[in-house]
Amino acid sequence: MAATKLKGDQDREAREAYLHLAEAADRFEQYANPHAIRIAAIADALGEAFHLAPQDRKSLRIAARMHDLGEVAMEREYIKRAGSLTDEERTDLERHPVISEQEAARASADRAVQLLVRWHHEWWNGGGYPDALRQNEIPLAARILRVADSYAALTDDRPFRPAMREDKAREVLIERAGIEFDPAVVTAFLALKDLDELRSFARGTLEVETEVEPASVEHERPLFSSFMK
Repeated sequence: MAATKLKGDQDREAREAYLHLAEAADRFEQYANPHAIRIAAIADALGEAFHLAPQDRKSLRIAARMHDLGEVAMEREYIKRAGSLTDEERTDLERHPVISEQEAARASADRAVQLLVRWHHEWWNGGGYPDALRQNEIPLAARILRVADSYAALTDDRPFRPAMREDKAREVLIERAGIEFDPAVVTAFLALKDLDELRSFARGTLEVETEVEPASVEHERPLFSSFMK
C-alpha cells in the first residue's frame, strides 16, 4: 500500500514538472494560448484512434509537453521575432530537436519520450531533421506528434502570422500529406470529432481572407511551430 502511494506521488510530481516545462516553452515561443498541452490532447486522441498501448500514449503525451524545450535552452531571439530567418538561423534552429532530446533526458523522461522529442520534425518523405528518417522509419507516435504539433501551431497566433481557421489548417495538412505528414495519420486526424483542442483561435474572417498562401509564406517564415526545411 505504501509503495503504491509513493508511486502515485512520484507520478503526480512528474506530471506537474512536465506541465511547468511545457508552460515555459509556450511562454518563450510566445504562443497566445496553451500550446503543448493542446498538442498532448490531440496526439492522445490520435494515439487512441491507432490503438496505441497505454504506455505508448503516456510517452506521447509527455513528449508533446517537452518537444520544444530545446528552443528554450537555446534562447535565440530570432525564434520570437517577426520576419524572415537567415540561412544561418534556420540551420542553427534545426538543432533544437536534439537539444530538446537532451533536455528531456535531464528532466528524467524515459528513452521513448526522448526519441519522440528528437524525431518530431522528421518528414514522411525523408526531408525532415535531424536524422532524415522517412515513412515507417519514423515511429508512429512521432508521426502523430508531427501532425498534432503542426495543426495546433497553424490554428494559434504567432508573432509572424495570425491563426488560421480550422478548415484552412486542415487543407494545409491534406496538401502536405505524403510530403511532410503520414497520410494515414492525416486521415485519422480528419476523422476526430468533439475535441475542444481542435478549435482554432483565429479572431475573424478579415485576417484569414488576407493571409498569404502557404507556398509564398515559406519564403518568408514557415507555418508551423518551428521551422520547415
